[in-house]
Amino acid sequence: MSLSQKCQYALRAILELAKRQGPGPTTTAEIAEAQGIPPRFLELILGQLRHGGFVESRRGVRGGYLVQRSPQALTVGEVIRFIDGAVAPVRCLAGRKGTDCPLFGSCAFMGMWTRARDAVADVYDTTTFQDLIDEELAVAEGYVASYCI
Repeated sequence: MSLSQKCQYALRAILELAKRQGPGPTTTAEIAEAQGIPPRFLELILGQLRHGGFVESRRGVRGGYLVQRSPQALTVGEVIRFIDGAVAPVRCLAGRKGTDCPLFGSCAFMGMWTRARDAVADVYDTTTFQDLIDEELAVAEGYVASYCI
């Protein structure tokens, strides 16, 4: 159930745009630097996110990207499914073609895998980008630098 690197970058890009919502577009270079994403790969991901309706782009000198929806209304699960597809611990639960398991339909593990999928999906689907922003702020406020040698 691990997320692809592309999906992790997409989530981080949207988080960065959500954090900067309001003052205007954010450039690809700003997102890449803040989130440690390779700029050329980020451009491809942002293009895909734009086609999916998650971000919008603005051209020109003051151009860049904006998150399309409010951080409170956008969940992590929506982005994960758009980039990586279904969240599932095994192929047969992901709805992928080519499942050739001879136990399909009578598998003793199916209930367990279904519960695992549902639990993970629940976390993703109930976590908004605003939740992540709030968590990041809480961590930053609680950070105490240690200058011990």
